[in-house]
Formats: sequence, C-alpha cells, structure tokens
Amino acid sequence: MSERTLLLLDWPASNIHGWGILGLNLFMAWANDRDLQPFMGAPISEHNLTGYAPERVAALEEAIQESNRFQPNLARFRAAAMRMDMPIVKGFGNGLVDPGGVIGTPNIGRCIFEDTRLDRLDDRLANCDVLVRASRWNADMLKAKTRKRVEIVHEGIDNTLFRPGPRTGLLDQSKFYIFSGGKVEYRKGHDLVLLAFKEFSRRHDDAVLVTAWHSPWPQLSVGFKGKLNAPLELAADGTIHVKKWVAANGINPDKVIEIKQIPNPLMPGVLCDMDCAVFPSRAEACTNLPAKEAMACGIPVILAANTGVKDVVDGGNCIALTKQKPIHDFTECGTEQWGESDVEEIVQALERLYADSSYRHKMGRDGAAWIVARGRTWANHARQLKSLIMSL
Repeated sequence: MSERTLLLLDWPASNIHGWGILGLNLFMAWANDRDLQPFMGAPISEHNLTGYAPERVAALEEAIQESNRFQPNLARFRAAAMRMDMPIVKGFGNGLVDPGGVIGTPNIGRCIFEDTRLDRLDDRLANCDVLVRASRWNADMLKAKTRKRVEIVHEGIDNTLFRPGPRTGLLDQSKFYIFSGGKVEYRKGHDLVLLAFKEFSRRHDDAVLVTAWHSPWPQLSVGFKGKLNAPLELAADGTIHVKKWVAANGINPDKVIEIKQIPNPLMPGVLCDMDCAVFPSRAEACTNLPAKEAMACGIPVILAANTGVKDVVDGGNCIALTKQKPIHDFTECGTEQWGESDVEEIVQALERLYADSSYRHKMGRDGAAWIVARGRTWANHARQLKSLIMSL
C-alpha cells in the first residue's frame, strides 16, 4: 500500500454546529481511507463524539489519536506561520479573511459567506490554489470577483442517521408539530417563523412549534427581534430565553416545545416526530444543513427560494417560498440577492400541509428520495472533495 497523504482540516471538529459537523464528518469519512490521513485543526475530544454509536467511535480511535498527537507540531508551525508539506483545507467565513497561521501545499479555501460585500478578493485569497463552495450562489459571486479557480462541492447529511423512521410515540399524536432550527439571527428569519406560527396557531389549537434554536454563542442572538415587537433575551443560565420571547410576542408558550442544544447525531430522534419543518432564511451561504436533515428524515419542508437554498428547491421535494422581497434595510452586511419571505405565503404553506396528510407524506418521501438520488450525503461530499484534493 502506498503512503497515505497527510491532510489538515484547519478548524475544530464538533457535533453541535455547522463548521464542526462538516469537519467531523469529513474526518470520519477519511479516518480509515487508503489514500488520505486527516488531521483536525484542534484536538478531538470525547465530547465531540457524543451521540455516535460506540462501535463507530472505536473505529475512529487510531485516527483521532494520530490527529491529537499532531497538535503540538501544528502549534509550532502556526506560531512560525510556516508552510507545511501537505494539503490544507482552510475555512473562510464572512469577509473571506484568511484565518492565518499555516500554509499548505496546496491550499484549498473553503469559502462560506452571506455578506456580499466582496472586494480585493485576489489579495485576500492570495494563498489559495482553489476555492471550494457549497452553493451556486456563492460560487457565481466568487467567479465574478476573483480569478481563482472555483469549485462547487455541496454539503451533505449523514444518511446512516438522518433517514425516514417511525415516530417515537413520546409526543401527543393528536397535535401538529412544526419544526424550526438554526441559531437565532436576522438572516435565519426566526421572526418570520414566529409571525407565521402566531397566525397559524390562532387558527389551529393543535399546532405546536418545536424550536432547536440554541447555539454555542447565545450572546450573538440577544436583542434580535426582526419584525417582532419584543427582542430576545438571555435566561438566568446564560442561554436564550425562548419561552419568554414567544410570550412577549403574543404566542402562547405552552404551544412551543424548546429543544435545548443537543449533539447532531441525536437530532433524527426529534425530527421523526415532526409533521413539517419551516426554514424562511433570508440568506444561506450553503444549502441549509438542518433543512436537508429534515428532508432526509422524510419530513416535508418549507424553504425560502433564495441564495444557496435554490440548490435544494427542486420540483415537489419541498414547498418553495417564491415571494422574495429584496432587502435594503439591513446594514450589518451586504445583502445582494438576499430575500425576505412573505409571512402569509408561509401560513398558506402550513395550511396546505396541515389539510392534506397524503400530500404531506408524499412530499416527505420525495424529499428523502431526492437527498439520496442527488448524493447530498457527507460520504459523497468527502468523495468529491478527496477527488479534487488528489488532483491538485
């Protein structure tokens, strides 16, 4: 067997947020790869693996030990800003600012941005040999602003975990459960979710909103209100106070089930009990990971047809919110091609799913089949990215 190519994914792994879930799934896909030996940009702890089956964790043990043993060397290279003789995948967020530190041979820049204020990209991305994007929206914007090579590799889901399954039976089956996920912030449109649910639940006493809105950064959500009257506050324990927020905005908190922050592998157990999910994001750099996870579980989803999410909207695999107004009153970042969904259109979509269980179930089946047929899995993502890396 030929020697494996060492590779650095230069950010921390995690089982509770997007970048970390991406890194962890790539690491798991390549842990026993015959060609690649992956290292993470920070130590991998037992906490990062909570929720995964013991046999799966055991299969990763040797690779994790090698990655963790590599960390002191990585720290020395970082301190000296030295070039390393291995491919490095670096993470670029809003602003596309090089995180600095080590330089690879070659450098693959994974660019994830909603902020459309892009200038001097060739200077900012000077160390990158190729730029990897997870949506056509971001790719097209990059191609218009830089001479760098741009490739699209869509994000996926773990289809060994996120797949159609039976309800747990733990919830009252006479209720209609609507799922909403993601960190509370303006671009995710949680204010639109609450405005739509306020009206929908006024019409239907059996409606229940299930929120998975907690994140490792609650302070970034504090004060948000969007089109609501009352802003989000922190609770005494330092987490976001969801129940107080919904009550302050005229929604009965008894109609809301609040899911605290849980590891990603445990989310299928939540999703399988849902009747539908709604994601009216004003912008998505990628294709909305929680939405794809819901689709993979056979849950019909309502999606804002804008930005990166357009790569998911495909015929009958979801209900697309097509009434998208341009956004001009948000000044914290550039909002070119962002879209604001119409609250009444969200309510109408909920009504359609509520009224027709056959339609609801068919959409759930079609959405789950679409995820598999289009290869929107982490395994396929890893294969595509590996092929790109090995070609450089």
